[in-house]
Amino acid sequence: MAVIPSVTSGTRKSTRSPPSKTTVMEISFSEKRALVTGAGRGIGKEVVKRLVSSGASVVVISRTAENLQQLKSELPSVETICVDIGDWSATKEALKDIGHIDLLVNNAGYAKLTPVVGAEVTEEDCDNHFNVNVKAIVNITQFVANRMRERGSGGSIVNVSSQAGIAALKDHLIYCASKAAVDSLTKVFALEFGPYNIRTNSVNPTVVWTDMAKAGWSDEEKKKGMLSKIPLGRFCEPSEVVDTIVYLLSDKSAMINGVVLPIDGGFLAC
Repeated sequence: MAVIPSVTSGTRKSTRSPPSKTTVMEISFSEKRALVTGAGRGIGKEVVKRLVSSGASVVVISRTAENLQQLKSELPSVETICVDIGDWSATKEALKDIGHIDLLVNNAGYAKLTPVVGAEVTEEDCDNHFNVNVKAIVNITQFVANRMRERGSGGSIVNVSSQAGIAALKDHLIYCASKAAVDSLTKVFALEFGPYNIRTNSVNPTVVWTDMAKAGWSDEEKKKGMLSKIPLGRFCEPSEVVDTIVYLLSDKSAMINGVVLPIDGGFLAC
């Protein structure tokens, strides 16, 4: 939830009485059904928790059965699907009886950081990135969004992209390319499904301080180098990404469509 304070502009005195209590932006997903990919851990898992606490029925996808079992033990109401979304045919088969979906979060992603100098990037690296980060979003989104269109009740889709889709990062050649593709997909989905009241937006975080990020950025020099480029001087907390995703899924953002939204502490402003 976001707290919205009262604001007085300049030195001009307000003629309004101060509010009697804090104004709160309340978001409810009661009677909404959501699908979240890559939901077994990290950002995806936190999104699921928030959606459930906000009243949504949630279907979760992960390729790791153990992660799904753990999530189910914590949140018994969730429906689970175990599938590798990098496998186009297996994913279509897994989704065929999913029923209606109102909200979609394409969170699953693949990252392997490899330098291009010395020709170290392999064909397998390219395939792995694009199978999960790009093709899976095409596969799942067109399936879900066309069902939204047929139902005629609209919907909201959020793709979890990255600042790497906008800025060049060392050793991120294929990851950067795949996330730039995600942002292009977002805009085309917004264009084509917008007339059916189906909104599509991207969020583009900097390093998010999950367990996986802590392992990847444990080297102090590497960490210091990235932090020096972020004006706020810190990495992003998972809750800050979740807050933004939930806002974009909700009716509070009903006129926001086709946006590529950095959550980067000003990294891209420099």
